[in-house]
Amino acid sequence: MSNISKREFVVLDISGKTYMSWALDAEIHLDAMGMADTIKNENQASNQDRAKAMIFLHHHHDEGLKMEYLTIKDPLILWNNLKERYDHLKMVVLPQIHYEWTHLRLQDFKNMNDYNSEIFKIKSQLNLCGENITDHDMLEKIFSTFSALSMLLQQQYREMKFKNYSKLIAHLLVAEQHNELLMRNYESRPPGTAPSPEVNAAHFHQTRCERRPDPNHSHDHGRGRSRGHDRGRGRYFN
Repeated sequence: MSNISKREFVVLDISGKTYMSWALDAEIHLDAMGMADTIKNENQASNQDRAKAMIFLHHHHDEGLKMEYLTIKDPLILWNNLKERYDHLKMVVLPQIHYEWTHLRLQDFKNMNDYNSEIFKIKSQLNLCGENITDHDMLEKIFSTFSALSMLLQQQYREMKFKNYSKLIAHLLVAEQHNELLMRNYESRPPGTAPSPEVNAAHFHQTRCERRPDPNHSHDHGRGRSRGHDRGRGRYFN
């Protein structure tokens, strides 16, 4: 509480659109500060802890919301009022989150990190709405949304019998990195851009044969003063 100007998380605005995540953040921070009891029913918190909790909660409200609840001095009353005011938003948000979960597909993402981030975001939102997404649910989501071109790969991963989503993701991330490395190697030297050893050997043999002197012309090359002239005619014109 020494640095009151610093906010630990995003403030709750008057629209209440961030209420679910805000309530979770506020509860966690109050617990860390030893003031979690101040927002529990029939608590025995001291007046000093109640005052500190009120200052903390007000500090994480926007100005409009702060003015509406300015006269409330008990954090439990404030907490219950906010819950009554905004808790219905779960029923508004939940259908959209269900839609996002239903239409989440592995094949729609460029890489595993993007997919992993999205599935955890949806999972957190569902948890805030009181719905639990298990590792089994997340594993089935991946297996059931593999590309149709990767059905054999999907079966291979199923046969590995993963129990934890994190282990499957780690396996897929390693496989993805290996594929990217192979692709970079392919793009740096596509097939056909480097001659094979057999072609090099044949070219070397042919070059040596072309450079070997013809024994039929060896006598002509040994003639006297006309040797250079004959050699020139034989090389370029005959």
